[in-house]
Amino acid sequence: MARNSKGILTAALLFLASSFALLKPAFAQTYSSGQPVYPAYEGWEKNPDGSFNLVFGYMNDNWREELDVPVGADNNIQPGGPDQGQPTHFLPRRNRFVFRVKVPNGFGEKDELIWTLTSHGKAEKAYASLRPDYVVDDVVKASETGALGAGTSSPEVRSNKPPVVHIEEVRARSIKAGETVTFVSDVKDDGIPKRRPPSAASLARAQERAAADPALAAALRNPATSPPTRITVGKNLGLHVSWFVYRQPSGAKVAFDPPQVKPWEDTRAGANSPWAPVWTATPIPADGKQPVQVSFSEPGTYVLRCRADDGALVADDEITIVVTR
Repeated sequence: MARNSKGILTAALLFLASSFALLKPAFAQTYSSGQPVYPAYEGWEKNPDGSFNLVFGYMNDNWREELDVPVGADNNIQPGGPDQGQPTHFLPRRNRFVFRVKVPNGFGEKDELIWTLTSHGKAEKAYASLRPDYVVDDVVKASETGALGAGTSSPEVRSNKPPVVHIEEVRARSIKAGETVTFVSDVKDDGIPKRRPPSAASLARAQERAAADPALAAALRNPATSPPTRITVGKNLGLHVSWFVYRQPSGAKVAFDPPQVKPWEDTRAGANSPWAPVWTATPIPADGKQPVQVSFSEPGTYVLRCRADDGALVADDEITIVVTR
């Protein structure tokens, strides 16, 4: 006997609800530490000179633990490695479009570059190629990092250019462990994408509707405590700067003052992260310059990155510091 559309819809909703109930424990399981880092191939981009970059990121399955994996057998890219500019310090959770490897002439669609990363005893690999379906551009990057909804585009989005960031030169690139050094970043941006906060008139209309409809008022929730409303990660717009460790001696600690906006996808409410609910960027000074004080716990060679992020596209500069006793 045929079922009417209402009955079919009800059955489908009940099936989905029961399916999600079964899957919930797996999705809810997260870790603070003890889990490996997974290398990720993000895709390839074409350079103006006709050459290609293979772009990588990673997923650290931990919410707190930051791992150090020196270049070598446990952190290598082949062929041509082991060192091809990959990070050795891995921040928590998902970090996208972290570094690029320019492939040599003759690298074809059937060739592969393999990043092997071993952490907590588990070896993981990312396989990079020039397959056509892996091509990325600025719109793809903005979408993947959460500035756009899936499949969204506009003339403004397509015209956006990445910020420009420069670390001003310091007097010395060698300091002692425990000492503090000041770095200054200089950032310029095209002002796109623009943040669009609701107008006073639209807020007033929303308040009037809520006052007139008790059911609507009861349904309104604090966005900081609401579950995600989209299947892709969401990111707040606004130009900001983040300093973070890219390479360091294993187990070292680097302190930044003031505390930095997180460059990794921390989606928890209250986090200093553009992926956190209701986060807003602190305005950049008019001259684009911002100082940060940094100290290092251990002797060794450190690579720090400074990232300028307009909410959709990013640009990085980096500095190498040698720390002595």
